[in-house]
Amino acid sequence: MQEMSKESSKAQSTALVLLNTRVLRSYKPVKDMVEPNAKTPWGNHFAFLHVTIPPLTDASSSNPLELVFRAQQIINDKKSSLAVYLTGQLLEILKKFRGPEAVAKYIHGTLKNSSMGITNLIGPKEKMSLANHPVKGLYFMVVGAPQSICIAIVSYTGVLRVAVGAEKGFIDAKRLKSCIEKAFQMMLEVVCQKIDQQSTE
Repeated sequence: MQEMSKESSKAQSTALVLLNTRVLRSYKPVKDMVEPNAKTPWGNHFAFLHVTIPPLTDASSSNPLELVFRAQQIINDKKSSLAVYLTGQLLEILKKFRGPEAVAKYIHGTLKNSSMGITNLIGPKEKMSLANHPVKGLYFMVVGAPQSICIAIVSYTGVLRVAVGAEKGFIDAKRLKSCIEKAFQMMLEVVCQKIDQQSTE
């Protein structure tokens, strides 16, 4: 945003963070999940948080980890709040009295009013294969969302992969890639400096 326009970097942006609320510790057969009053019912179970993206300041541009830690703190505070529980209850009440279409309409309206969405999955820790073909890597993406930009993060065998989907013509893909690489490089340099300082102390 800052590269495109100095003024846009001061704009208030909101990220929609999707949280999985399924209590699922191990594999469950579908027939058990579709039973009435099942402990792990069938279907998606999630809540979402509106997170204000901290503004970029001179201090955070010199130390990008400060911005990351501030965003992480905001997310953690909101995850611990009643907002997650109340959102889940609201969706359940809507589904019970007005049906799944009303829930879908409400969620779509929430997504539409967000600047971007961020979601993540913890993938397999061990290598896997499909039809005896080894899987080298995994990506996933939320499709059909009305947001201008969506970021999906997944880990597979300890390797983190980030996928970015954007509205057609909304963003310069090469510039975005360059900005992401620059941000990761800046964060890596700050972390390495901190490790060097700690080892010399």
